[in-house]
Amino acid sequence: MSRALISKSLRPAQPILECRAAFGLRRAPAYIHTSVARPAAANLNPNTISAITEREKLITGEAGPVADGPTAQAQKYAGQPLTSAIVADIMKGEQILTGLNGPISGGPAALVQRIFDAGTGTKHHSGMLDSATISSITEAEKKLTGSAEPVKGGPTAQAQKHANEPINSQSLHDITEGEKKITGGQRVKGGPTATAQSELSRSRS
Repeated sequence: MSRALISKSLRPAQPILECRAAFGLRRAPAYIHTSVARPAAANLNPNTISAITEREKLITGEAGPVADGPTAQAQKYAGQPLTSAIVADIMKGEQILTGLNGPISGGPAALVQRIFDAGTGTKHHSGMLDSATISSITEAEKKLTGSAEPVKGGPTAQAQKHANEPINSQSLHDITEGEKKITGGQRVKGGPTATAQSELSRSRS
């Protein structure tokens, strides 16, 4: 791979495309137990770490993981149940690669956040602009633009400015301004701003 191509792939303003490869957790059949059991936490198994590595390589353009990156962070906890602290460490590893203050759509941090949420059996509504919420905002943006990548200055970009911060009036305002940029000045039902507001409301319920 040329130096120019690697340099291009490292630009923080270019979130990577969502990987299309199927990757999920096997759900236990409901009939095994007569009582409702709490879902087991997902582990950082070899398949999960491999998936993290593939997403890391999409960011760096390198043939393998880099020091202190998301794969390196995940390997420190290999075989252990995923926790919010481990997700945070993997996110820090991703930030070393991207230079961004928060996760990117389809990146290693977004992947482990989804697996962590699936392992708990329910989506965690934190009321914050975490990786899962920003990914949802990105999906809402894609539906409006038809583009595979977020628009510069759009709602995803505005949300990433407030990554890992509580959703508040200022961040909602910024996301709305980003949404108006791609809609011609209007907010859309079910759009990025509505997605962020929904997350905030659910966190309070």
